[in-house]
Amino acid sequence: MSQLLRVQNFNVSLDGIGAGDDQSLERPFGHVDPGDLFAWAGATASWPNRTDPGGSRGLDDYFTRDFAHNIGAEIMGRNKFGPQRGPWKDYEWKGWWGEEPPFHTPVFVMTHHLRPSFTLSDTTFHFTDADPATVLEQAREAAQGKDVRLGGGATVIREFLDADLVDTMHIAVSPIELGSGVRLWESPKELTDRFHLEIVPSPSGVTHHLFWRK
Repeated sequence: MSQLLRVQNFNVSLDGIGAGDDQSLERPFGHVDPGDLFAWAGATASWPNRTDPGGSRGLDDYFTRDFAHNIGAEIMGRNKFGPQRGPWKDYEWKGWWGEEPPFHTPVFVMTHHLRPSFTLSDTTFHFTDADPATVLEQAREAAQGKDVRLGGGATVIREFLDADLVDTMHIAVSPIELGSGVRLWESPKELTDRFHLEIVPSPSGVTHHLFWRK
């Protein structure tokens, strides 16, 4: 059985923006309030950071619950890992997620500036300057037969799309416009030459865009 490269639960605005300008340690999404993008997922019963009982069921909850299903490794860009640019000034920064990262798999961070691998809980972070095809090969080997999730951000997803390596995508489009930032697309129709596309609206206002190879 082939191992898929999946984009899973990646969130953009109506104008195709996945993160804002001026990312910093205090603002991982730059000028964008992540609550505006991810409100649909945070309202579900399966949201992993939920501290109170309840939450919605149905379509949004299904996608939230499905995030980790059959995932054996993750690929992400350096900007998803942290706000630093250029050579690492020190190795103290180990990601936004604290001592218990939410991935529970090997993670491959694409960067022009390498650093040693390290492990937090059950997640090992590897840093690579390889091309997308080589990184995918490394991640598939680490995934031990399971699928690989392409976690983003938008720039990294576009790199893998341009290399024709993505098998399926679930993009959640939130009903807001952000105006500027890191853009995944001008229109999802840009991808319909290579992918089937089904758009499923949710009562929360988000629309789930499902892509799979033709």
